[in-house]
Amino acid sequence: MIEPSATRRRVVKTLLAGKGFDIGEVSDYGQAVAALERLRDSSVAARAVVLGWPDIADTDTDALLALLRGDEFEHLAVLVLAEANKESVVNWMMKRPNTALLLWNDYSECGDALAKLLAPAAQTGLDLDAGGQSHLRVLFVDDSATVRVAFRRLLMKHGYVVETADDVEDGWQKALAAPYDIAIVDYFMPGEPGPALVRRLREDPRTAGILTAVITGTYSDRVINESLGAGALECLFKSEARELFLARLGSLARAVQDRQSVDAERRRLQSILSSVGDGVYGVDARGSVQFVNPAALDILGFDHADELIGRVAYDLFHNAFEDGTPFPRASCFLSQAYAQGSQVPGWQSVFWTRQRNPVPVECTVFPLNLDGRCEGSVVAFRDISSRRMLEDELRWQASHDSLTKLKNRAWFETQLEQEIVRLKRTDSVSLLLFLDLDRFKYINDTAGHGAGDQLLIDMSRRLAGRLRGSDHLARMGGDEYAVILRNVAPERIAQITDDFRRALVGTPFAYGGKTYRVGVSVGVARLDQDTPSRTEAMSNADIALHLAKRNGRNQVHIFSQDADQRTRMDLELGWSARLEEALKLDQFVLCFQPILPMSQIDYETLPEQHGALWARHLRRNHAQRAFYEVLIRLRDHDGSLVAPGAFLPAAERFSLIGDIDRWVIKNAFRALREHQAFDPPAGITINISAQSLGQADLARYVTDRFVEFNVDPRAVVFEITETGALNNLDSARRLIAELRSYGCRFALDDFGVGFSSFTHLKDLEVDMLKIDGSFTQGLLTDPVDLAVISAITSIAHSIGKTTVAEYVDRPEILRALRQCGVDYAQGFYVGRPKAGLRAAGVQLEVVSGVEAATGTG
Repeated sequence: MIEPSATRRRVVKTLLAGKGFDIGEVSDYGQAVAALERLRDSSVAARAVVLGWPDIADTDTDALLALLRGDEFEHLAVLVLAEANKESVVNWMMKRPNTALLLWNDYSECGDALAKLLAPAAQTGLDLDAGGQSHLRVLFVDDSATVRVAFRRLLMKHGYVVETADDVEDGWQKALAAPYDIAIVDYFMPGEPGPALVRRLREDPRTAGILTAVITGTYSDRVINESLGAGALECLFKSEARELFLARLGSLARAVQDRQSVDAERRRLQSILSSVGDGVYGVDARGSVQFVNPAALDILGFDHADELIGRVAYDLFHNAFEDGTPFPRASCFLSQAYAQGSQVPGWQSVFWTRQRNPVPVECTVFPLNLDGRCEGSVVAFRDISSRRMLEDELRWQASHDSLTKLKNRAWFETQLEQEIVRLKRTDSVSLLLFLDLDRFKYINDTAGHGAGDQLLIDMSRRLAGRLRGSDHLARMGGDEYAVILRNVAPERIAQITDDFRRALVGTPFAYGGKTYRVGVSVGVARLDQDTPSRTEAMSNADIALHLAKRNGRNQVHIFSQDADQRTRMDLELGWSARLEEALKLDQFVLCFQPILPMSQIDYETLPEQHGALWARHLRRNHAQRAFYEVLIRLRDHDGSLVAPGAFLPAAERFSLIGDIDRWVIKNAFRALREHQAFDPPAGITINISAQSLGQADLARYVTDRFVEFNVDPRAVVFEITETGALNNLDSARRLIAELRSYGCRFALDDFGVGFSSFTHLKDLEVDMLKIDGSFTQGLLTDPVDLAVISAITSIAHSIGKTTVAEYVDRPEILRALRQCGVDYAQGFYVGRPKAGLRAAGVQLEVVSGVEAATGTG
């Protein structure tokens, strides 16, 4: 592989190694020329080159491209990876065989593309060009070593696979040892002449399929007649023009291919009946069986075709209904189709086996027309017993959850619709309950997926045990359930629903010798004559569930039509459409806040002005990578920037946070690429939400963007929260392991606020700890915060990790953090978030009202 970008080399090399390729890599085009020249003189047999197309042409790239296009390396397959379908790439490829182009955006297909380039050409059915290229196998027999080498080189250059022999006996032994399509035999040779070998090849059944030609340096009627009489199809001349020689050989090649095509078609037709998975039989107009394939014999329970051929199909296997009731031949649909020559697609019927067992089948009848006359019918049929069982299973799955065996969301919504219609005609009141298990993710991640599945099954049984026959229950997905309690007394709604919750959580969940206390949050919506729709009812129950969880979990919240509450929730629901529009129209803005290495600060002369310290750092360390945290803002309709605290909670609630994370990753990488021309080089830290951590394809998405924007993974740090990592522990571990292998680093954000922070450090291979800002804010006044930061830093250093402190808003905090041993600082004093990487590096900043309100997150 030849590619200057270490990122792209690493990603493609990893991908190709996973496909079984053994890859060497070169990062410089001049080195590639030297490597190819060494390869030419070594015993190493390279088969292909993966070439990252050079952006700028110079003497090294010109030399490399010329070398790859030369005769010495024409045998190598070359896969070109380029930014775009440039004219220079296409022009070069047009002049070189066995070459393919792949854009970097599609780099993930390079394994398949390389495999296709390296796959051997098919031996039949290939088109011939004007030069006679055919990829056919040729045996060239001549006693002159010089002639053998010259013609072997000529034939191989035009695509033939060539073996040589030096006399008749040598040619004969090689013809017996390997298959050949064409033999070209010299007429004059010591010992026996060429026609003797031609005759032996023609007369022996093992070699009779080889087409032969005699080649001679003498034009003689006697030579030509003797050669053709021995069985040669052509007489070629060593002195004739190469173009004429190749054209005449091309004629032989076409004859070979024509014969191979005929033979292949014959074999194909002969094997179709044997290899097709469906049963196939043929009948004449009277319905007598004319032929039958093995699959039909197997389905119908017969051992030999002779048991059916000549007998009437109606009498044998399609003369009764599925319950065994016979029907007359005159009313048999298939018998009528045979007689009338009708085409019948997808007819479902019953065939009876020799043991008189019914088999449900689907058959298609094709009329067999020969010379304009219907000579009978061909019937293809298949046993659909398994399909019937599958259809029954699919019908069950369409309305059930496969794990808990409860009804599913689609079924439940139908029942809810019917219940609302029923209530319109009565004075009754029913309840819609949405339930969510409060500790499901904790149990699932700490005790394993088996425990999580068993918890869902156990809770499903508890729920089902609390219901009356008229109530409805379903699993809505994940750890969420829905219940319709029909015909309840309005004055007892609070008591009924809380009793329902207490019954579910009264008994701890036991698994693996341990017990777990499980809470259930319940949202309740009343259903009555005034309930307008299913959508409204589900929205009310969902809002109630959200409030039950927000107000402390493991409790019941009954939806109220309180105007202020509903208005507030409506505003939140409105964020869904607004955020979707922002994603579609690119209405988000990325801001970048600097992260300052504490070891490079002159503490004796700390400036008072915000941003001045960062400007000093950039001037003094212009060759060192400068890191910034990537922060997202939303561009409001009036042009102002909306802080993330206003919209990220809604994004999480409506499952849009994953899409926003990917928008941030893509646009942050784009900003990094655009910043490559400036000094100092930049690095970024990007926050990954808990929802994104649970997405199995996130690592692949990040890797694709590394390749697309040619970003160095060492310039990227991903931040994950302790809570998010704990709720998706397995996913977090996989993501960290895969991306760290490319050079990325990871930081654990908001560290120190969880009860089990230090415990989980051994489970997560992170590189940095971002100390929660609440400790930094109280650092100067609260000795406990000082002790906590010192302890976190000490432990982090003891296990090889660095620390970052947020919310640094004045120089005194910076000095205190230095005493604690903190490695990096971030906050308004160091630098405020600025839109764009270039703006983030400006020496002094003008503080706007929006920026002042955004904080560090």
